[in-house]
Amino acid sequence: MQAIRVHRTGGPEVLRYEQVEQPVPGPGQALVQVHAAGLNYIEVYQRTGLYQVALPFTPGSEAGGRVVEIGPGVSEVKVGDQVASQSFAGSYAEFSLAWADRLIVLPAGIPPRLAAGVMLQGMTAHYLACSTFPLAAGHTCLVHAAAGGTGQLLCQIAHLRGARVIGTVSTEAKAALARSAGADEVILYTQQDFQVETRRLTDGAGVHVVYDSVGRTTFTKSLNCLAPRGMLVLYGQSSGPVDPVDPQILNTKGSLYLTRPTLANYVGTRSELLERASAVLGWVANGSLKVTIGREFPLPAAAEAHVELEGRRTTGKVLLIP
Repeated sequence: MQAIRVHRTGGPEVLRYEQVEQPVPGPGQALVQVHAAGLNYIEVYQRTGLYQVALPFTPGSEAGGRVVEIGPGVSEVKVGDQVASQSFAGSYAEFSLAWADRLIVLPAGIPPRLAAGVMLQGMTAHYLACSTFPLAAGHTCLVHAAAGGTGQLLCQIAHLRGARVIGTVSTEAKAALARSAGADEVILYTQQDFQVETRRLTDGAGVHVVYDSVGRTTFTKSLNCLAPRGMLVLYGQSSGPVDPVDPQILNTKGSLYLTRPTLANYVGTRSELLERASAVLGWVANGSLKVTIGREFPLPAAAEAHVELEGRRTTGKVLLIP
């Protein structure tokens, strides 16, 4: 089979399209023919070495496809099932292994290609808005990168839960996407100081929560956008890791809360995974949640896809198609 392999860390050029041996599922595992793999920023961190992964490796954890073989002891799925997961062992490939208890059998009307565009980012947006800081009517939230894949889903879920949504984007085109996803106000951070604008839009009160996937370049101002006892949810670092923080700053800025969550801790059991995935896929099925597939690249063009993602030239979800 063909797969993308990384033999050394570095720029997008280290993503090599190669012939590799097709894996065989062991106990508790299933082999899935990948119909589409989701591109996520964590793969950039792994490719560059910011997040260390044993070399060589096949990137990717998110995909949708069809079960073609199961290992001993598997009861969660069967051969022929259309499935998706955010826990594949290298989804930038024609075939990929996953633990069967991490696979979601897709409901009717949700094809694997669409599921590949919503599993990781959809469940991320779900836990951010429903668990980390459970939004409700009367809350105001600030969503950075509101036109991105997670950002658009987060804006929609926040809107569904009755919150007022302020989004930040870089261009007018992205502002239109954020508004269509449910952002009540949009700040063009390339033209406006988002801290000043957020304070203005809230009559100086600040927001209850900031969802920040950018990191280094937004962190301090994100804190400054919060109302007293507000929460900064730092769930990514596309601009780089944040410098060490003195906890005393949370006191001086209003008894603030700071958390650095990750999806793995919000789908730790199969029951929680099924509950969260069912909610997201249910919203997709009934039209409450729109999944925007921004770009699709053939698998051999994975390097080009990484260039576009890092250059912030993508909107919505980016897929790799084997």
